[in-house]
Formats: sequence, structure tokens, C-alpha cells
Amino acid sequence: MAPLRRLLLCLCLPLLLPAPAAPAPTPVPAPHTDWAACRSLSRELSRLVATLKEPHPVLEEVHLSEEDPKNWPPRIRCSDACDPSTLDTNNTRCLQRILQGLQHYRDLLGSDIFTTRRLPRLETALDQLLGHVQQEHGHTPRHPMSPSKKWAHPLLQRLALQRLQSFTTVMSRVFTHSASPR
Repeated sequence: MAPLRRLLLCLCLPLLLPAPAAPAPTPVPAPHTDWAACRSLSRELSRLVATLKEPHPVLEEVHLSEEDPKNWPPRIRCSDACDPSTLDTNNTRCLQRILQGLQHYRDLLGSDIFTTRRLPRLETALDQLLGHVQQEHGHTPRHPMSPSKKWAHPLLQRLALQRLQSFTTVMSRVFTHSASPR
């Protein structure tokens, strides 16, 4: 019985051993982000958002907030690794979050909320910055905005622009740090 057991072990042993290592793939150059261009475009975007005038002065005193955090737009969080020490070593996660946020606000500016108040300069600046970031990190899936009530458009515009201003402030800091010479 021992020879039969040995024979079975010899036949089964190759099935238990790990497969030989595949040849290493040819290294693909890491994407290169034009940080200086992104810094310049993000500053321009921040400047444009800051100079927008509220067409409904009564809304200037209104602070809007959304109750449901699941519906909040993308925002840069601590967990996105956008802090200076992490950006110097691995910026992929941070840039993906920025790309997600830029795409969200671009979709929002193209939605029915802004049909009566188009902001072409803001849309152009967003498109240019999106182009630079997408070039290196691909496209994010687009999420069509659901239609909203016409009476709510001024309120939703105000909320969207406040959040965009907040987002661009943090994003501009990220690009400013990464574009600085070391």
C-alpha cells in the first residue's frame, strides 16, 4: 500500500504547489500630472466662484444645509490622502476624489438648476481643469441630475455654488502644495 500512496502523492504534489511565477509585466510609466497647470486653473476657478454675485439678495443671508449626508456632494476628506506628506508619495486617491468632485459640479452646472442662470466662464474653467485631471486618471461615471422644482432653483444654485467654493478652496491648496518646487 505504501508504493501506491507514494505514487498518489507524486501525482498530486504538482497540484498542491503554487504555479510558476508569470513573467513580470513591462512597467508602465506612472501618470504625470501637470501640477502647475492644475494650480493655475484651480486658482482661476476659485476666483471665478468667489466673484459670482447672488442674483437674489435675500438669499445672501440664508445658510442652507442638507439633512441627509448620503446626498452630500463629493468633498475632500482626511481619508482621501490629500495631506502634504501623502501627496508627495502617492497622490492617486486624492486626485480621484478631486476628479469625482469636479465631475459632480460640472454635471450640476449643466443640469436644469442652472438653465436660467448659465455660468459659461465657470463651466469653461471646470472643463479645462477636468481635462487635465482626467488625462491622467480617467473618466468618472457621470450621474445625471434628477429634475428639480423650478421654485427651488435659486436655493439649489446658492447651495451648489457655496459647496463648489468650499471644494475649490481645498482643491486649490492641494494643487498649490503639489506644484511648489521641492
